[in-house]
Amino acid sequence: MTTTNITQTKTAALTASDVHAQAQNLFTASFVWIQTHWLQIIIAVATAAVIIVALHFLRRLGNKLCNSRPGPAGWGSVFGRAIVKTGNFFIVMVAAKLVAGYAHAPPEVTTTISFLFTVSAVFQAAIWAREIILGSIEHRTGSDQYSGEAIGSAMGIIRILVTFALFAIALIVVLDNLGVNVTGLVAGLGVGGIAIGLAAQGIFGDLFAALAIIFDRPFRRGDAISYDNSSGTVEAIGLKSTRIRAATGEERIIANRNLLDKEILNTSQRDYRRGQFKLGLVQWTPVEKMERLPDMLREVIEGCGRNFVRAGFIGFGEASYDFDVEFDSPTSSFEDFFNARHAVGLGVIKRLNAEGIELAYPTQTAFAAAPRGGMIRPYPEAPDYGVNAEPVPDNPDTSAELKPSADKSAVDQDSTP
Repeated sequence: MTTTNITQTKTAALTASDVHAQAQNLFTASFVWIQTHWLQIIIAVATAAVIIVALHFLRRLGNKLCNSRPGPAGWGSVFGRAIVKTGNFFIVMVAAKLVAGYAHAPPEVTTTISFLFTVSAVFQAAIWAREIILGSIEHRTGSDQYSGEAIGSAMGIIRILVTFALFAIALIVVLDNLGVNVTGLVAGLGVGGIAIGLAAQGIFGDLFAALAIIFDRPFRRGDAISYDNSSGTVEAIGLKSTRIRAATGEERIIANRNLLDKEILNTSQRDYRRGQFKLGLVQWTPVEKMERLPDMLREVIEGCGRNFVRAGFIGFGEASYDFDVEFDSPTSSFEDFFNARHAVGLGVIKRLNAEGIELAYPTQTAFAAAPRGGMIRPYPEAPDYGVNAEPVPDNPDTSAELKPSADKSAVDQDSTP
């Protein structure tokens, strides 16, 4: 039978006498240092005072950057607000850290200065990061495209989340520099974060999607967008959803996360709108007129103040020769495009009529079978002349001549033998 001896090492508790002894040691070392290096200490203090004044001047300059531009905060105001949040304790510790080596401070004083500088620097960095992150969000939400958005009213919860995350990281860094084992703390924060994330993953997903919309800017308030089979104008980008006003008047509300998962067409970011017409000419149109058709269409489009793109023959239809014409409306406005399409369409019709060019349209003639066989013609039978009826004189001068119809598009093209 094997016996395992477990040795437990107990750390002695820190008593009041130990604290008193360490404080006495620090005081004695500092007193001796001041007596032996008083000149270097005076120069170091003067230098530190100059550094403190310079850092206060920079902080005042940051305050001027915050107030230099009215209205929505610019990037200068964002960084200026971060500089303003620089604490006096951090400024003093920076000056002390810079001049401690020159004054030949003893190890007890140097260690104390390094510890206080580390603590102040880590938490000051967290404050700067918080102000820059929140300022960036306010800079986006405060622009003309995002003014009045619901995301602006959600800055309270965003500030709490950002502050908690940054100061938690700062605390872990400080404890790690002090020699504390932070593995358990990091694991606990990780498990707690996972639990909170799973419980509120829908809310956080839509929140991060709203932030992605603001920073990535696939669209802005007032843009006309299309997704799936829906389209409309963006009215508001909220914390959880985006509100879109359809052209038919109804308001459509879609979650930010679902909206970003779709393919979005931002029609407001286009420089022009392109229109297209397909023209089917009757198959007896002269080749000479078809050769001149692209130039005719160019004249019509440019006469309407629009940009001609291309026009030409594209194929043979079942009963037509097909041409295609494309033109651009020089703005992204749908109303301008609608008016341009109307003007160009009517202009093309007028020009085709003036040139005698006809458009083909489908025609069909139906024949029904008689009960005794044969066909029932779609037109009335000729009158039955009786025996006593006078025959029609066969006189070339008085006989009526049947002329072909001028409306070629309505004539049956099947030849009768």
